[in-house]
Amino acid sequence: MAPALSRQTKIIATLGPASDSPERLLELISKGVDIFRLNMAHADETWVRRVVNHIRDASKKAQKDVAIMMDVKGPEIRTNSRSSPLSLSLGQIVDMAGPDVQPEAGIELISTNYAPIVKSVKKNCIVLIDNGLIQFKVKEKRPDRLRCTVEQPGVMGSRRHVNLPGVKIELPALTEKDLKDVALGCQVGIDLYALSFVREAADIKALKELLASHNSRAGVIAKIEDQSAVDHLSPIITESDGLMVARGDLGIEIPYETLPLVQRRAIRLCQIARKPVIVATHMLESMIENPVPTRAEVSDIANAVTESADALMLSGETTTGKHPVRCVEVMSRIAEAVERDRPPEMTPEPVGDTPKAKLLRAAATLARNLGSAGLVVFTRNGDLPRVLASMRSAGCPIHAFAEDAAIARRMHLLWGVQPHVLPFEGGAEATIIAALTRLRENGKCLPGELMVIVTNVILGEGIIDSVQLREVPPIPAATAQRNAKR
Repeated sequence: MAPALSRQTKIIATLGPASDSPERLLELISKGVDIFRLNMAHADETWVRRVVNHIRDASKKAQKDVAIMMDVKGPEIRTNSRSSPLSLSLGQIVDMAGPDVQPEAGIELISTNYAPIVKSVKKNCIVLIDNGLIQFKVKEKRPDRLRCTVEQPGVMGSRRHVNLPGVKIELPALTEKDLKDVALGCQVGIDLYALSFVREAADIKALKELLASHNSRAGVIAKIEDQSAVDHLSPIITESDGLMVARGDLGIEIPYETLPLVQRRAIRLCQIARKPVIVATHMLESMIENPVPTRAEVSDIANAVTESADALMLSGETTTGKHPVRCVEVMSRIAEAVERDRPPEMTPEPVGDTPKAKLLRAAATLARNLGSAGLVVFTRNGDLPRVLASMRSAGCPIHAFAEDAAIARRMHLLWGVQPHVLPFEGGAEATIIAALTRLRENGKCLPGELMVIVTNVILGEGIIDSVQLREVPPIPAATAQRNAKR
């Protein structure tokens, strides 16, 4: 009987008090987590160093070297600190301003860390506080403040997040905290960086240049969270190593009814560009408290899998939720069920595709036509597996072998790719045999099973790309006898 196909959609879990112990990390990996996310909006250096060590130790025990993604908070606008919560009533007049502005008698002042707020926000604009739970409407612009009315009342705490829908924010892509966090990440060997509130491709370029200055080859994921990012989606995808549709802030910054359309467009553009894409936020929000998902959440996850997102991400569900392991199990079960029902069509071939991409498509087609035989690819930088993953050859596992463990970990983000670390020694033939033997010993394939091999072959002084059809080697007689005696 052939080995069961592993889930092809990847799962990212955000770490926090509910999930960062060594025991819980091992449990989460065993249940299917591919990447752990560190949210630097709520993290310090001591915690990062400790949890990275715990992840690496748990990966060794689980025999699955998962990736670590650091989410740097990027530019954000927050209200300033308050000694006590502020209760706001419907129709109340309040002022909003940047720092160091004094209140007027009888009018509540809400100051923020964003000095240009008065210049940036126009009359009649909506200002959202605390993820939209509190809403103001700008009625008047004064030289040093915005006079607003409360359109949606509530109780506002200290340092609440501020959204200015449709307003171009004049903040640097990387804050002082981000610079320190990235330097720390490079020291501890972070595999992927997600940059919050990306507005244009230049923001991604700035982070890449910073990583290069630290001699880091980590991938950079652009988080799409406002209208500016949506407007510059194609150049952002081109510059980045992947995309995250961060639906929390995005659903506040743009009309929420357009959010599913933006998600679908982002996934489609990433597939065309052959870049991985993550769908994030509120996927199993109810399971922060409850042991089972809502039916709407089940459908939401199923929809993201059907649209062919590379990865799905859990946030509060695994940071502070009551059921972090169960959330991973639920997400995995839903993804696997939808994938089993997935039609065999691959993604359409882009116009003007390269000859190498056509060769890879032919290899994926061959594997699928042989009854979902596995694809085996050898890579030094992850590019070939990334292209194969973008073709979404349903039912065909992509076994990607790399010599560099860091490159292998980054490939955990790619749809359908199962990374392996293997030294490329003794020439192409010896490396192929070693890879097939490794897969057989790890239960990924059976002796005599057909596998499609994508590799380079040295021919004279040149190197050519090749697709080969190979049988998994039999188990040596001595090994078979030892196994029979156990």
